[in-house]
Order: sequence, then structure tokens, then C-alpha cells
Amino acid sequence: MNSRSPKINTKRPRGRPPKSRSSATVASLPMDLPTAIRPLEPSAIPMSIVLRHLAPAKVSEVYESYWRFAAERQAVFFRRVRGEMRPWTDNPVLVTYKFTNAYRASDRVSQYLIRHVIYRDDLPKSPREVFFRILLFKLFNKIETWELLERALGPITFEDYSFTTYDRILSRAMQTGRRIYSAAYIMPPGSRAFGRSAKHQNHLMLLESMMADRLAERLAQTRTMQEGFEKLRAYPTIGDFLAYQFITDINYSELTDFSEMDFVVAGPGARDGLRKCFVDPGGLNEPELIRLMVDLQEQEFERLGLDFQSLWGRRLQLIDCQNLFCEVDKYARVAHPQIVGKTGRIRIKQKFEATLEPIDLFYPPKWKINDKIRVTTPQHAAIR
Repeated sequence: MNSRSPKINTKRPRGRPPKSRSSATVASLPMDLPTAIRPLEPSAIPMSIVLRHLAPAKVSEVYESYWRFAAERQAVFFRRVRGEMRPWTDNPVLVTYKFTNAYRASDRVSQYLIRHVIYRDDLPKSPREVFFRILLFKLFNKIETWELLERALGPITFEDYSFTTYDRILSRAMQTGRRIYSAAYIMPPGSRAFGRSAKHQNHLMLLESMMADRLAERLAQTRTMQEGFEKLRAYPTIGDFLAYQFITDINYSELTDFSEMDFVVAGPGARDGLRKCFVDPGGLNEPELIRLMVDLQEQEFERLGLDFQSLWGRRLQLIDCQNLFCEVDKYARVAHPQIVGKTGRIRIKQKFEATLEPIDLFYPPKWKINDKIRVTTPQHAAIR
């Protein structure tokens, strides 16, 4: 084992102005990594890491697993895109359990939202209609619920919206035992704010309230992602986590054009992942630590000898590094069971099951990567 402390140059590449006001030394002493993740690791692991950023911070062994997880999860993504056969990795944790992609927009639900909800040639493209579709989809965050509504209603538009009709369709589905909400995150019931007994009724009323306030038009005039976040955050049942997720989804459309490097909010899972990676944050707050990871990504992948394949030239953004902290929180429950987060969770609930239905990759056109996908994958291979 190498006992030296390699220094990591955190200077940004030219063209990206520094976000910090000063720099300081950060030292850490990671321990040996468990057998469960050794297939991802090089033969020598440095015993200590020196980082330079705003203030001293100490990292644990999970910090290196963050980078190894990101690289291998992205490698799995590209192996699936190329149509390779299972298994796509020899890492036993990734083989066994379900994890999201390194890039949030590559996940199955995000891909469906982008292609089948936002960028639809057969649906109205006005800010009002696009916003309505995005929020309707995201309140349930479940592909099957959107398709249930489409089968019953035909093309979904706010112009034809009826509370009574939507309530009847969703209530009937629940009565037959169908789940209409995703398990990805918990939506607050909203009964105190809107007074309805059924959760979905309150969420429909929440959406009606946003539409009555002309929130779509107000978001279209918003200059920063944080301002958009605050506009969403002002509504009942919408906390920090949901407001950040929703403004990210809205920003996939042409309604807004924020940089994903503008603003970040750490969700509950990400906060636990941050605690597991950073033994001592050294005075840095959660957004600063997430931005630090974005700034360091190329240097850390190179230092660890990892071949990270970006998303056709698009670097990991703040939202992606935030999500990776959430996934590493789960990953560490198995790979680093001795490091316990604030929640005390020790198991990963969801096992991995490959989705058989192919997904033709499609990203927001303003990212300018869809043509690169067609060039690098001539047969337009799909995630399965």
C-alpha cells in the first residue's frame, strides 16, 4: 500500500471560473476496502488523500467508493447501450441491487419523461401545456400511471383537464389494487392543505393551484434555477427535495434554460451519503461539498486509474453528483457496513431486475448530444 499523500490539484480548467474564495488543505486516512468492491479497484490504494478547497475536511474510505461506483455504474450503462449480454459487471453489489444511473437523465423514468411527456409532436408545446404535463407526470412519477391516463383520455392536455374525470380514473385504478405512485420517493399526502381524503385528489388540487397561479409563465420568466426552486417551494406539500427535483425536470424542457451547475439541494439520501464520505466536512456545507465533487471529477478519476465515460462529452453536473451521493449511501450499506449513516439503514431494499422493454436514448435537444448518440451507436441500441 502506498503510504504517501498524493496532492490533488483542484484548479479548474480554463474557461470555468472558480467558485471558492480561498483554498486550504484537506487530509484523510481511508482504510482497506471490503472484498465486495475489490473487483473495481486497482492494485494499490493510497493510504491518504490531500484535497485543497475552501476549508479542511476529512474523508472516509467511502469517498473513493463514490468515484469507483460512478465509473462502474456508467460503464454498465454503456455496456447495456451497446447491447452486450449480462452480466454487465463483476461487482457483486451492482449485480445484486438496483441503483440509478450516474447521470439522472439516463434513468428510465427520466428518459420516458423527456421523450414521451415533454417532447411530443402530437401535443401542444405552449409553456402552460408543457408545464402541466411535466407536473402531472412527476406528482406520481410512474410511467404506468401516465399510460393509464392516456389510455382513458387520449392525448393529455390542460385544456381538456377535469378533476372529476382524473379522480374517477385514478380512484378506480386504486380500487383494483394498482399502485399509482412510484416508490422512488414519498409524496406528502397534502390533506391538511387541500382537505381531501385521497392523496391523489390533493395532488390534483395542488396542480390546479399552480395552473391558476400561472406558474408556468412565471417560471419561463425566471432567470436562475434557485428562483425557480423557490417559486415551487412556496406551494403546500412541496419541500426542498421535491422543489429541486421538479425544477430539474422542468428544466429538461424548453420552458427554462438553466445550467445544471447553477444550484443544488441535497436530498435525505444524499445527506447520508455525504456523511459517509466525509468524516468531517471541515466547514463546507452540503452544496459546497457537492460542487467540490463536480470540480474534482476528472482529477479523481485519473488519480484512481478509472476510465469514466462521460455522457457523450457532458460532465457530471451538480444534480448527478447529488444523486450519486444518494446511491453511494445505499451502496455503502453492503460494501462498507461498518460505516453507518444517520438513518441507520443497513440493507438495500430493491433488488436489480433488468427491464426487458428497450429505451431509445433521447436527451434534451439543447444539450446537443442526441446526434452524438446516433453516430456512436449506429443501430441506436437501447437500454433494456
